[in-house]
This record gives sequence, structure tokens and C-alpha cells, in this order.
Amino acid sequence: MHTPFLRYSAPLFVLTIAVPLSAQNVEYLPGIDWPEPPVVTPGKTATDPPSDAIVLFDGKDLSAWEGAEQWRVENGAAVVGTGMIKTKQRFGDCQMHIEWSVPVSEAEGQDRGNSGIYFMDAYELQVLDSYKSKTYPDGQAGAIYKQSPPMVNAARPPGEWNVYDIAWTAPRFKEDGSLESPARMTVFHNGVLIQNNFELAGNTFWHEPASYTEHEAKLPISLQDHGNPVRYRNIWVRELASIEGTQAKTPSYIDHETGKTWNEGEEPPQSE
Repeated sequence: MHTPFLRYSAPLFVLTIAVPLSAQNVEYLPGIDWPEPPVVTPGKTATDPPSDAIVLFDGKDLSAWEGAEQWRVENGAAVVGTGMIKTKQRFGDCQMHIEWSVPVSEAEGQDRGNSGIYFMDAYELQVLDSYKSKTYPDGQAGAIYKQSPPMVNAARPPGEWNVYDIAWTAPRFKEDGSLESPARMTVFHNGVLIQNNFELAGNTFWHEPASYTEHEAKLPISLQDHGNPVRYRNIWVRELASIEGTQAKTPSYIDHETGKTWNEGEEPPQSE
């Protein structure tokens, strides 16, 4: 009864011990000189701005925004008034933190706590009361408007505070004005991932299909007035930039067991 087991287990044992142990000690060295990443001090809580953040609203005034004369600051929150407001500073790739609360309402659908966050005057992340409230999926809270519903509905009840943490990658355009790379957006809603590096098809206007039109590399962030007294607080942004390294050496390998090195494309030295 045990003979078949012995017959087939022997080759497997041979294959296992045939793997060179030194291969576990071989390290790939890309040969890139990297600059030291800058030090950033995190906020005391997950929602507090880190040391490199640009604070756009801290509960006191709307001096960082244009067109806010008809909005009001009340109990540490900016309440939507008449007209869309835009940041005085312009942004490209960025991380954004923003908290929002919708009013208790008897309205339905898109008339229930409607507002929005616009990047570059053209790309909207929807703000809406979607707690036990129905509307079209690509128009509910957390939707990239008319393009991508949120993966889940993480909305809190009216009167409570919702949190968006957003990673925004701006589109790039070629010299002739054509699209080089599309915009992308990742969104966490109340700590829940709802948009995962979504690639936008273009602008998010309600009355026309998505398309790209060349624009500047940095433009304002806007908050929408849609006729509802939505409240905002604790708004901050971090500008994002990649760390660029220099290919200083030929990529190589080192065997930490033997101390021997060889360049990429070369055969590893034979063990003595």
C-alpha cells in the first residue's frame, strides 16, 4: 500500500534539494542614486493636516477662496451659499482631505444635499445625501460624476460628518494639445476605498459626453453650489511630486554568501 507513495515522493525530494541555497542570498542592485525623501510630520490624528499641507479652510474664514462672499462660516464650518467658490492657489497632482455634512431634508434624489468637489474646473467628485436615499448610481455620493459609481455606499446619515481623502492625478497633454495621459482619481470615503485609481474619460459635465480639452497643468479646486446648504470643514491639500533618482551605476547582483558580484546581463560566477 505504501509503495506508490515512495515511488513518487523520491523525485520531489531530489528537486527540492537541487535548488542552490546561495540563490536565497542574491540581491538585485538597481544602481540608482536616490535623494533622501523629505521628512513630513503627520497630524496628531488621521484627519489633521500634516506639516507639508496647505490648509484651505480651518474653520475660521474663507480667505483662501475666491467668490466666497455669499458663503458663510458658522460653528467652524463653511456653509454653501450662492455661487461656486474656487481656491486662489492652483493645483496639479495632489492629495486632498475634506469633510462635509448634508442637511436633513425631505427632498429626494439629486435635490438632497447636493454639492461637488471639482478639480481643474472640469472633473467632479459628487457630494450628496446617499444615506438610505436613491438616485442614479453615477450621481450618488462618492461617484465620479456620470463616469464611475462608488464601489460601495459608505455615506453617513444627514447631520453627521463625512470624510473624503482623495488622490488626484492631473491629465497630461502633448504639445499639439492632444491627450498624453488621462486624469486618475483614488477616493476613500469615511476610510473606505470607493474609487481605486479610476481613469477618467474626460470632463464630467452633466449635459455632454466626457471628453478632454487641453488646459493648464495647474488649476483651482472648486466647491459647487447646487442650492443646498451643505457644510464643509477641515480642508487641506498636499501637492505631490515624484522623487527622481539618477541611474549612476550599471544594475548588478551581489551574492551575500560568497561576496561575489556581477553586472546585469552577465552570467553569475561559478561556485568554487
